[in-house]
Amino acid sequence: MRPTPTGSVPAGLPDAEQDDVPGRSRATARAADTAPASAPSGRFLAKATLLTTVLSMLGSLLGLARDQSLAHFFGASGETDALLVAWTLPELAGSLLIEDGMVIVLVPAFSVALAQRARGVISPDPVRALIAASLPRLGLAFAGMAALFIVAAPLLVSVLAPGLPDPSLAVDCTRLTATCVLTFGLAGYCSAALRAHRSYLAPATISLASNSAIIVTMFALGGHWGVRSAAFGVALGGCLMVTVQGIALWRRISDGPRQPSSAEAEEDGRPLTLALVGAVLVFALCRHSQVLVERYFASELPSGSISHLNYAQKVGQYPMLLALTLAIVTYPVVAQAIAQGDLRRARERIEQDLVLVASIALMGAAAIVACAPQIVQVLFERGAFTAEDTAATAGILRVYTLGLLGQALVGTLLRSYFSAGRATWYPAGAMAVGLVATAGIDAWSASHWDARGIALGNAAGITLTGLILLHGLGSHSVPVPVRVRGLVVELAKAPVAAACAAGAGFFCARAFSSPPAAVAAGGVTVTVVFLVLAWVLDAADARHLMRVAARAVRRFLTRKARHGR
Repeated sequence: MRPTPTGSVPAGLPDAEQDDVPGRSRATARAADTAPASAPSGRFLAKATLLTTVLSMLGSLLGLARDQSLAHFFGASGETDALLVAWTLPELAGSLLIEDGMVIVLVPAFSVALAQRARGVISPDPVRALIAASLPRLGLAFAGMAALFIVAAPLLVSVLAPGLPDPSLAVDCTRLTATCVLTFGLAGYCSAALRAHRSYLAPATISLASNSAIIVTMFALGGHWGVRSAAFGVALGGCLMVTVQGIALWRRISDGPRQPSSAEAEEDGRPLTLALVGAVLVFALCRHSQVLVERYFASELPSGSISHLNYAQKVGQYPMLLALTLAIVTYPVVAQAIAQGDLRRARERIEQDLVLVASIALMGAAAIVACAPQIVQVLFERGAFTAEDTAATAGILRVYTLGLLGQALVGTLLRSYFSAGRATWYPAGAMAVGLVATAGIDAWSASHWDARGIALGNAAGITLTGLILLHGLGSHSVPVPVRVRGLVVELAKAPVAAACAAGAGFFCARAFSSPPAAVAAGGVTVTVVFLVLAWVLDAADARHLMRVAARAVRRFLTRKARHGR
């Protein structure tokens, strides 16, 4: 068995708090915090990825239950359109402060602080010093922005959806959801710090906490408050997220090392700069503005169009969320490798992640294309959600999947540009070009193909952004230039497998009249065909990965049989 890297969490416990390991004293935990950090083992990354994937998918399933509850109680109506306009703030805050914002900015900064601690800088502790310098200021900024959005809610609604028939309902919901700017910001800060410490359990529960609160409030208060109950659930969920993340971070840092410092190493600190924060936030704003552009144009379409776009987008994003789990887990590994000067390890990790993430996203896209109407029917067609809503949502969903590869590329490549904790405006420029393309296509296609035209603009814009980011990845301005030509060759294999798998799954699903049976048959067919073609083409190093997985399964079964004697 490979030895556990010194200074990291034991391989068998990818997210256990170090002080909780049996037989381990607090002094031992402090000593481990100051030991030289090294690359985590493959087993650690596999377990951390599995942990994050399982909890994230549970959160996504709760998100699906949330959307099903919303569809059941309110359907695709003017009420849900008003709620989804107000939901723009939580979505924007989640992207800026939890997904793309705090994590991208803070993980490299905490990685440098942890590298300093490993070199002997422990008084003052670099991690605590970073928190003391950044958290109070950011907290005040979050609180001020939340108050501003509460006051300016009527203006915000009129800008986001000028054609909304009932703006007063959207204003009420927006004032409730505006509190998430503060709570999501604090939760995102704690989550980024925990991930830099290679602690993944609490960050993976964010969507679980938020969606649980929304579902509970809809069932408890929906009869009295209508869609306002879901908006109140967003506010309550944000408070729950902060509590979980804050407790986990406090436990992680409360017993930090206290020994004499090394003045020489203290000079290696990399403070958070306004340029770095601005570059990340501008990128995230441009990326999320695709949703704002969609809802702006959809507000002029027939009632329910915003809801159809929302339901389709929620289903379409699941393959991307599953694929990006790997990049979420390995981003701290890349940042720490750069902080330690190991650029070769960082480059190899980036290249492997990019190909694997794209392959997973495309396999999911193939399954959606093959079974879109049946998937929507199984998930949503009940209560106030009618067969006409199913047909409209399924058509949009198939168009959305055209942009899943672009979404996966953007989500993975962004981390490559900011992994050294330095400001670069190239990603923001690429995203701005994609946003302009989205708006231009939406303005033309919405009048021809309604909501499907808007989904086409989204797919085209994000794909263009992904290609621009991929093109710039070999530049010397990137912290870790990668071999772009070889990457393109590897990335070209997965779309071939996905297209063939989607065709096979489509014809297989049509043979079944029962929607659940069609989804099951189509999904199995897509998976089998994709994996076979991935093996033939050796896409994403599939042959090696399948051999490793087979050995792991054999070891597990052998061990289980031995213990059963």
